[in-house]
Amino acid sequence: MIFIKGRFNLFMISALLALILFNSVVSAGTTEADSASHHQETSFDPGAMIIEHITDAHEWHIMTLGETHVSIPLPVILLSDGKLDVFLSSKFHHGHASYKGYKLEMEGENKGKIINEDTGELPLDLSITKNVASMLISMTLIVIIFVSIGKSYSRRKGQAPKGLQSFLEPLILFIRDDVAKASIGEKKYEKFLPYLLTIFFFIFFNNLLGLVPFFPGGVNLTGNIGITMVMALFTFIITSFSANKNYWVHIVNTPGVPWWLKIPVPLMPIVELMGVFTKPFVLMVRLFANITAGHIIILGFMSLIFIFGNMNPAIGYGVSVVSVAFAVFMGLLEMLVAFIQAYVFTLLSALYFGMATEEHH
Repeated sequence: MIFIKGRFNLFMISALLALILFNSVVSAGTTEADSASHHQETSFDPGAMIIEHITDAHEWHIMTLGETHVSIPLPVILLSDGKLDVFLSSKFHHGHASYKGYKLEMEGENKGKIINEDTGELPLDLSITKNVASMLISMTLIVIIFVSIGKSYSRRKGQAPKGLQSFLEPLILFIRDDVAKASIGEKKYEKFLPYLLTIFFFIFFNNLLGLVPFFPGGVNLTGNIGITMVMALFTFIITSFSANKNYWVHIVNTPGVPWWLKIPVPLMPIVELMGVFTKPFVLMVRLFANITAGHIIILGFMSLIFIFGNMNPAIGYGVSVVSVAFAVFMGLLEMLVAFIQAYVFTLLSALYFGMATEEHH
């Protein structure tokens, strides 16, 4: 009975995920068609729908019901010619209207950006976009969770963890013991542990939130190259400023390398110096590419429903069964990838810190 009940619960969860995913993709597809044709009937464009979902936006779209767009307007903050303009993105009416001389471009090279309607120039855009709003929400959530866990540790010293503390403590100990200590060493790991825990849970939480289509509307935060670039830049800065003399000597004058690879052409120092910059670049691209690819694959499966449905509705219904099944499978797989990518980014950062602080033997 327990086995049957467990399978039934798994089936219900999978069915719910499929329903949410299907509704989200239908909404996204309808939104793209509406904005592209100004509410005129057009054929489904899977590429435009996928790009619409994984890129940033000035409003937080949730769903489309007929001709009605359900979305959350976000603050638009623009600085142009020394003048600061602040208003809500709803003033643009989904790109169909201009406001205060500004227009949300819906096509062309500036698609999705706000331009000055008179000059066509781009003002300095400091707006709270969908990705920024999602990041603020996730950061607030992380602060609330870990402040409460910290208070729980203070109140319950020497006692077994309970509640949320018992759920997250294995992850905290895993990062401390198997990542920080193993990569940096027991003498120096505590200096870097706060950063490693922060970066792990920030990536992990946002990866998971990006898989929830109704958070609300779905956000591809860790699949944004700007976000991953900043995190990789933090790792690069910490590594560079924490590095000891031994680290830089190994780069400039690598021991055990023949002299003719160092003089007269410093081949090895050049290669080692390039490695200093390629390491954060790899961190940035790996996280961005893996998370974005997962979203594209899931949306690609769902797009098949509309592609075949436009040819023949009966084929579309048949394909929908296979597409939803594969999309649910990929969604569950992406939950594992959410942890793996957070772990890999944190582990590589810890390894770089360990290499930078390693003493000469």
